[in-house]
Amino acid sequence: MLVSWAANAVVLAIAGAILGGVTFHDSASALVVSAAIFGVLNTIFKPLIKLITLPLAVLTLGIAWFFVAMLMLWLTQLIVPKFDINGFSNYVWATIIVWAVNVVLDVVLRPRARAESPARA
Repeated sequence: MLVSWAANAVVLAIAGAILGGVTFHDSASALVVSAAIFGVLNTIFKPLIKLITLPLAVLTLGIAWFFVAMLMLWLTQLIVPKFDINGFSNYVWATIIVWAVNVVLDVVLRPRARAESPARA
């Protein structure tokens, strides 16, 4: 859980550094709180929403789940008063950045788990 929290902090910090419309007031504390809330939402709420939107995701070939990911950023922004995302385009780009950085972090942080798994015959 601590690694996930740190990864969320890195992801949100990168999105904030790249996008001018993503800001953290009181930068360090707002970033830490945002990462914690974002992690809780992604762990508890996102799987439930993905299950509910499964039929829509099938019809849209998965595009609906992009909006579920965007919803997690929006909810984080609503809950954390010192975290702001201004404008729809910043939500779109922040969602793409969060996804891309998470893919990179997954590749970097999880190579042992893949190497240690038993080989398939």
